[in-house]
Amino acid sequence: MRFVETALAGAYKIELEKRTDARGFFARAFCIREFEDHGLSPRITQVNIALTRHAGTLRGLHFQFPPMAEAKLVRCTRGSILDVIVDMRPESSTYLRHLPIELNEENHTALYVPERFAHGYQVLIDDTELTYHASEFYSPAHESGIRFDDPRLEIGWPLQASGVSSRDESWPLLADREPEIARRMALHPAQRGVAN
Repeated sequence: MRFVETALAGAYKIELEKRTDARGFFARAFCIREFEDHGLSPRITQVNIALTRHAGTLRGLHFQFPPMAEAKLVRCTRGSILDVIVDMRPESSTYLRHLPIELNEENHTALYVPERFAHGYQVLIDDTELTYHASEFYSPAHESGIRFDDPRLEIGWPLQASGVSSRDESWPLLADREPEIARRMALHPAQRGVAN
């Protein structure tokens, strides 16, 4: 695997190193040692699969507050998505900056999303499927999100947004809740220097 650090510290594109022959290719997609060598959490508590029927469908932007903040490893196995992450770490130099990356069945690239990042994606091709590995259990009590169309973020989604859930449409704007999010996302003194 090739770990390519992005403009948002701690977030990585993970590209496969393929061994190809007449049959196709073989590649390692996950290795605890390699993740640890790059300072990434190799913990996996859940593996989720999402199938989305229609291009334009937008899911997100979701996150969980500490202590249930989760890292994710996202890979598109069929079709194509524009995956977008937002740095929600108030102490970060890239706080509230976002990063778009296209993941698709052709590039086989995965995106490592650190803890305390928001994550969402827009489907670019009908019948797109992705898998994501999460480092923490789903916790409704810690779940939250920000609006995909929040003017503060200025995300340029490539297609007209469709299929947005009522929950995702109803997240308050950052202008109305940023102090609360920053307070709940902040590291406590004992955690500083040990988290992504």
